[in-house]
Amino acid sequence: MNPSWIPADGRLVVVGTDTDVGKTVVSALLVQGLGASYWKPIQCGELEMGGDSGRVAGLIGLTRRLTPPCIVPEAYQLAAPASPNQAAQDEGIEVDPERLNLPGISGPLVVETAGGLLVPLRDDLMQIEQIKRWGLPVVLVARSGLGTLNHTLLSLEALKARSIRVLGLVLNGAPHQANRTTLETITKLPVLAELTPLEELSADSLQAVWQSSPLGSD
Repeated sequence: MNPSWIPADGRLVVVGTDTDVGKTVVSALLVQGLGASYWKPIQCGELEMGGDSGRVAGLIGLTRRLTPPCIVPEAYQLAAPASPNQAAQDEGIEVDPERLNLPGISGPLVVETAGGLLVPLRDDLMQIEQIKRWGLPVVLVARSGLGTLNHTLLSLEALKARSIRVLGLVLNGAPHQANRTTLETITKLPVLAELTPLEELSADSLQAVWQSSPLGSD
């Protein structure tokens, strides 16, 4: 049985206040905890290492296929470590929104976006607009320390303006009780987990975090 904060169908999007805030670790946590499939629609850079899909696959033991639970192949694998619009332009292409439609697989699904909410997928399509098209609720991942209040509140304003449902927050980094309290008080959203850097990132360590935080409990 899924935790009460999870939507009934187990389908959600992991978004971040910025790039490199820990979305992939949070996605792996959710994929493992929910027995979900994983989809990173656009991967920019790090292709030689398999990108974020490769990281999740290595941690959880899923394979690239279309039978759930699985790693759903990316719609785009772009070589440049840049915003999707720039990485696509470098290759002489443009991201086609039709290729970003949700994959037709059954069961729980965790979608991880590239970069922050307002990163352009193409010059006339921001990431947050594509999230709105998917119609799925989101988990917002943010840094725990200095600067996170502004970044997190701005991100939540953008989501609210587009009527995108936010399930909760995950704070990544050294615990900062004052920031957590301020965010919970102002936003009225739950902090589902505070993730400190793990010495060993593995399926076992992810399971321990899942069981010890509100992510995996009611």
